[in-house]
Amino acid sequence: MDHSTMTMDMTATPTMNMPKPTASGGGMGGMGNGCKISMLFNLNTIDSCFLSSQWKITSTGMFAGSCIGVFLLGMALEFLRRSIKEYDRFLVRQHVSKFQTSSSPAVAGASDSVSSKDGAAVATGAACAVIPPFRPNVWQQGIRAFLHLLAFFVAYILMLLAMYYNGYLLLCIFLGSFFGAFIFQWETLPLG
Repeated sequence: MDHSTMTMDMTATPTMNMPKPTASGGGMGGMGNGCKISMLFNLNTIDSCFLSSQWKITSTGMFAGSCIGVFLLGMALEFLRRSIKEYDRFLVRQHVSKFQTSSSPAVAGASDSVSSKDGAAVATGAACAVIPPFRPNVWQQGIRAFLHLLAFFVAYILMLLAMYYNGYLLLCIFLGSFFGAFIFQWETLPLG
């Protein structure tokens, strides 16, 4: 359609001369509470809102408390990751001990009635009994899934907080993750 030959009447309409707004509510429609929300890197402290308008920073003490809370949330994520690993190790130890204890009475009875050479062979054979692969039952898997859910939730909240691009909160997230990993991932590493 060729618009070059169209004529339009340029009369003034009521919508053409709208008054300019005298105050801005922060650019987020309906948020008249004055939250400073920026999707660019910023160092805003007072009047910043995080996650909801209910979490509005109104003082430096409140911002410091928020930073400490975010730091602890980063540490909590590393604690949950360690808890998941420890619970899995606990389940495997429990499974292995169930098969080791069930074979130990046979070893004691066999070594009493058989010569020491044969008894050693029986004891070695029983001690090296094949342990079947472990699969958690419904309740154990439910606990594992719940721990994963908690870790996922905390990580998601940290990700949402990071998306505010507030330099102070980003620093608290990074430091919380660093110190959490330093404390909760400090474990003996297997050599083989």
